[in-house]
Amino acid sequence: MDARGKKRKITEENRGFNVSWTESFAFVANAEGLPECLLCSEKLSNNKKSNVERHFQGRHATFAAEYPVGSERKSAIALLVEKLEERKNKFKKWIASPNSTTAASFVATREIIKRGKPFTDGDYMKESFINISEHLFSDFKNKTEIIQKIKDMPLSAKTVKERAIKMAGNITEQQIKDINSAPAYSIACDESCDVTDIEQTALLCRYVNSDGPQEEIIKLIPLKGQTRGEDICEAVLKCLNENGINTNHLISVATDGAPSMRGSKRGFVTLLQKALDRNLLAFHCILHQEALCAQTFPSECMVVMNLVIEMVNKIIAKALNHRQFRALLDEVDSEYSDLLLHNKVRWLSKDEVLRRFVACLEHVKTFLKSKDLIYPQLEDTEWLEKLHFMVDMTSHLNKLNESLQVRGNTALQMLEAVLSFERKLTVFARDVQRGTLSHFPSLREFKESHQDHTINGDYLHNAIVDMQTAFESRFCEFRKEKMTLSFPVTPLEIDPSLLSTFPGIIQADLEMEMADISDKDLWVSKFKRLTAELEDVTRQKAQLAQSHKWSEMEGLPVPEKLIYDTWNALPDCYKNMKTYAFGVLSIFGSTYLCEQIFSNMNYIKSKYRTRLTHESLQSCVKIKVTSYMPDVEKLSSDVRKQKSH
Repeated sequence: MDARGKKRKITEENRGFNVSWTESFAFVANAEGLPECLLCSEKLSNNKKSNVERHFQGRHATFAAEYPVGSERKSAIALLVEKLEERKNKFKKWIASPNSTTAASFVATREIIKRGKPFTDGDYMKESFINISEHLFSDFKNKTEIIQKIKDMPLSAKTVKERAIKMAGNITEQQIKDINSAPAYSIACDESCDVTDIEQTALLCRYVNSDGPQEEIIKLIPLKGQTRGEDICEAVLKCLNENGINTNHLISVATDGAPSMRGSKRGFVTLLQKALDRNLLAFHCILHQEALCAQTFPSECMVVMNLVIEMVNKIIAKALNHRQFRALLDEVDSEYSDLLLHNKVRWLSKDEVLRRFVACLEHVKTFLKSKDLIYPQLEDTEWLEKLHFMVDMTSHLNKLNESLQVRGNTALQMLEAVLSFERKLTVFARDVQRGTLSHFPSLREFKESHQDHTINGDYLHNAIVDMQTAFESRFCEFRKEKMTLSFPVTPLEIDPSLLSTFPGIIQADLEMEMADISDKDLWVSKFKRLTAELEDVTRQKAQLAQSHKWSEMEGLPVPEKLIYDTWNALPDCYKNMKTYAFGVLSIFGSTYLCEQIFSNMNYIKSKYRTRLTHESLQSCVKIKVTSYMPDVEKLSSDVRKQKSH
């Protein structure tokens, strides 16, 4: 066919929008340069005057008649153009605003994850919010717009999952930035199985940033195969390298006492030091060691504990027995309404189980007898003596355990609590041997109510001495580094030649700085003031604990923050001293935070959420336990803006 006879395409005609069509036919050019009606927002597919004119005269004849060509139509069109621009600007502002529905969905997701709720709760939250708003904003003129905003907020299960992963990633970026800018950091590792029997290794970092000492989870590392020391070491090093964390600043590592962690040849700590080609300060969690010492009761005492657990189970395990026993306690107006089950995982439960059992002992006897459950030990004074002794000793151990679990305690404070308890054991042993029982209220009460029974002081004395020996044989690495751990609090009383070496510290310069500061009254007085402040906090804690005012105790200054503030005020001419102090502050005294993380992990990945992927579990755990806030504004700007379906 001849070229002259070939029909041209509209795209080849290069037609453009004529600005005169705006005033004549109420059309403007859209972003693609095509006509868009100001009156009905309909878009035409090409720039042909005949199409524009036909649309205006056919669809908007009323407008044409009301506003004839001239000044009236010009004013009306100008008003329509102004409204269109206002809508465009409003949309652009909505897109850029950190308070947009996208940002709101991030905030809502964080609240869902913080409470350990499933991703599907996003739909439930949104629906509840809409129904509440119908009544809450009933008097608002813009009620419709508010509710529409809520409806536009994306909170589907898929969206909540994606938001959680993005927030966890943002938090990790902040953590890594702070870790790499810190002069030193330490790590702690522990492992536990989740509900699907996957071994999860918690990797934590402790470091100092502008807000003071921080303890943060870096990653929950799944080990689907073997969990040998080399497997853990390989996984941890891979995690540190992939996240770009500088291992040159790593100074110490804390673990539990498992062979895979602390084996002398193939344990994680040994292999990590070989991989880094240098020695680290290695600590066995002080809480785990204390728990091991607490297991040194004589076998006869452990038989007592096991029998108490058996009797409690006889009462609580069967629903009818349990109901009847609670009714009995209610009838006699007992101090307690029920017994407690013992849980070996919970370190503090033994004391509470025994204490409550003894408080309800007479009612337990009555109930068991009514059920023809005969336990002659309940009438045996020697057995009862050991029971009351266990109540008092587990109570003392419980107090020590609680003092070691206070968040914000330094490794030095934990060590001092243990050393103090060792000395108390000497007092306890002397107390039972003399028969005064000043520190054994339950045993003393038993003695007073059984005048014909003689307390076996030698047996109880030996039991306490054996426990003291167990304490003295442990905590070796903490005892060895006591001078180093004391440096942030009493730097002026320490011989620098006795301190452990840290990477990045020039020993000669450190000694010169310590010599220089010793006679500077300004800084000497600052450390004296720090000591006074720490003493004051300790005194207030003791007073509040004695009055059982636990909530008020949370409002007291955190010791490690007081220490940080003091050192942070020093000028940079004492750079090595500051770096050393911050390094010591970064040392883990225990892996207790790992236990908290595993508790949260099991709550999140329960038997009802076994299909939760590792990426989702990792994100949920991090968001739930971290002290960092995700950068919602940045995340919102990175997400493609779209309304929920």
